[in-house]
Amino acid sequence: MSTIKVSNIQHGSAASAAITLDANGQATLNGLAFPTSGSLSGRNRIINGDMRIDQRNAGASVTPTTFVYTLDRWQIALTQASKFSVQQSTTTPNAFTSSTLITSLSAYSVVASDYFQFRQAVEGFNISDLAWGTANAASVTLSFWVRSSLTGTFGGSIQNSSENRSYPFSYSVSAANTWEQKSIVIPGDTSGTWVTNNGIGIRLGFSLGAGSTYSGTAGSWSGSDYRSATGATSVVGTNGATFYITGVQLEAGSVATPFERRSYGQELALCQRYYYAHVRGAGLNWGVGTYYSSNLIATHIYFPVSMRSGPSLDYVTGVGYYGAFSNSVLDAFDAMGIQRAHGNGAAIDTSTGTSGTAGYGCVLQTSNANSFIAFSAEL
Repeated sequence: MSTIKVSNIQHGSAASAAITLDANGQATLNGLAFPTSGSLSGRNRIINGDMRIDQRNAGASVTPTTFVYTLDRWQIALTQASKFSVQQSTTTPNAFTSSTLITSLSAYSVVASDYFQFRQAVEGFNISDLAWGTANAASVTLSFWVRSSLTGTFGGSIQNSSENRSYPFSYSVSAANTWEQKSIVIPGDTSGTWVTNNGIGIRLGFSLGAGSTYSGTAGSWSGSDYRSATGATSVVGTNGATFYITGVQLEAGSVATPFERRSYGQELALCQRYYYAHVRGAGLNWGVGTYYSSNLIATHIYFPVSMRSGPSLDYVTGVGYYGAFSNSVLDAFDAMGIQRAHGNGAAIDTSTGTSGTAGYGCVLQTSNANSFIAFSAEL
């Protein structure tokens, strides 16, 4: 069998598509790189990397405490509260419609034991093919767009679920208030324990400031809990500093391919595996129930997608926020809780204020603009 060795395949017309091959066999089509590992679709292990989905806050600014989720799938981890705000933004690079904006609220000097992270946990099922923790561990490439009012070297890290394996990375922001695209190749970790079930497989974190305890040398794996690279810029160190990020992609292989764009419906469904906002606002029907007794209403909510695990209930409380219509009467109540839950639905019992007739049916409704009911199965 004969072999044809070429570095460029092109149509006779100069304006037509061209495929080029570099010395390592990496293929590009009209300048766009092909993956070096895995499939063409399903490349991105990050969910909501383009920051379009914000079920919890609907674009409102929040000042988070630690382990609070902001935009869908993106969590804050910090040691000192009230140092920055987080908000979905329309300030974006070309071809994106949303980003996350983080704004420093003070000039805080980090101490050795401090860290501030914007991070996402990737489910183990979604990274099992990387074979991390074995001799066959595959490399991954992290790419993203970033914009900051500060310049210099910034940091982040990839960690396992136990946070005892870390790969600190660094990247530079060259021009203030200018979108820049970054790409970082990370070798697969051949050591440590990496979860491959519905627990936390990988934690990807972008540092907003970290002390020496949580900072390590960029570019190598460590058996320590590192959240950033040594010497990285501290966003929380400058009052009013801004940090925008979008287009986050983590994929197998050693090449950053174009951002994988999924439809809005697909991205929302992926987010709903971990968090499902059932209803928000006033005057909305959200379920049909039965008076189990005069002061307890039972209902069952089915989820649009199977959640990662049986979820917890996340709702806003307030006097008269919720009600049950039965026999043309609105029976107001303030509190509810999950009686039983599984990945496809949850049984909810109401309490505090209901006063109806046992055995009667009812329609459950929201009664306040701040009413909000959601279910969380976050990692």
